[in-house]
Amino acid sequence: MDYTGRLRTFQQALAGKADLAFFPISADLQYLTGVPREMPTFGAVLHPGAWVEGAWISPHHAPVLTLPRMTAEFGGLQDIQGIDLRVLGDFEDPVALVRDLVRGFQLPSHPRVAISDRAFGYSTSGIQAVLPDATFLSATDLLRPQRTLKTEEEIAVMRKAGEITEAAFAAVIPNLKLGMTELDVMAEVDYQIRKQGGAGPSFNTSMYNSGPNYPLIFGDAEHHRPLNPPVSLLFDFGAIYEGYCYDFGRTVSFGEPDPEMRRVHDLVMASQRAGIEALKADAATCEQADQAARTVIENGGYGAQFRHRLGHGIGLDVHEPPFLTKGDTTVVREGMWFTVEPSITQHHSFSARVEDVVLVTKLGGMALTSGFQDLIVIV
Repeated sequence: MDYTGRLRTFQQALAGKADLAFFPISADLQYLTGVPREMPTFGAVLHPGAWVEGAWISPHHAPVLTLPRMTAEFGGLQDIQGIDLRVLGDFEDPVALVRDLVRGFQLPSHPRVAISDRAFGYSTSGIQAVLPDATFLSATDLLRPQRTLKTEEEIAVMRKAGEITEAAFAAVIPNLKLGMTELDVMAEVDYQIRKQGGAGPSFNTSMYNSGPNYPLIFGDAEHHRPLNPPVSLLFDFGAIYEGYCYDFGRTVSFGEPDPEMRRVHDLVMASQRAGIEALKADAATCEQADQAARTVIENGGYGAQFRHRLGHGIGLDVHEPPFLTKGDTTVVREGMWFTVEPSITQHHSFSARVEDVVLVTKLGGMALTSGFQDLIVIV
């Protein structure tokens, strides 16, 4: 990736808007510098001086990366290239480090400081203690237009993420057996993501399963329930590759599907095709693409069961603005990525969903994954 070019473009956007920007280790920082993120954990992992962990960027000076000693050493970042690295010792004063740092940036008396939306509160309060006369704004908002339009190099990486994700799904299908639990299936998905070359799942692998005797549960799924026919299995997962997040979905029927199940699945697939077709660069807004897909399901009589937006931007984060939803009047542009993920979810009957990452082009959307279009049946 062209991190030098990305950084230069951001510094140009920063000029006139902010005197300094701070990005913690995050998707924003990885986008600008290549500094990698670790897989998230449930609890916080803190090292002495953790509030300084991140990069400081000004319009006219080279960026500086400050890291606690344990982050630098145990995170494998102590030999990182292409950025001025300053390591805070375990017993050194983080305030003194930041004061010395900002002196080098020659800030005005009332500086404008842009802070990433992903910065922790203790970083913000620490910066405010060093710069009490600062005015704060969002660094993420300044960077977002740059991240939204993807380059050919990014597209190639996301295609690979899609290939890994689809290969994982292909490997899962032969291992599906009647009577498995949701936990069994999700564990197999996560295993196959890594086996096929992904760094791991890009979000918590999820399933939304339902049937006449298998009520759909949102938010508190009983993952140990046996999956016995008739039931529809709705997959929602994706692989990470080189920091980029894929998002994918398909539907599987345990047992021979009845006519309603096939109708529900056919409507969802037709809805996705309409949504993808609507993603023509400079010719549609996000809400128009959403409506194009939604109309198919509404006309089929299941409008109330399409319970969410059509899709979202995606990239280094699995959810990024803009969103394919009513009220988002953003004009779609060539190089944007969106998930297109219509669904019909019914609490006491069959459900279906599909999801692919789609690249916006002048001729309409181009799905980066396109296999498994037919309803998969396991008997």
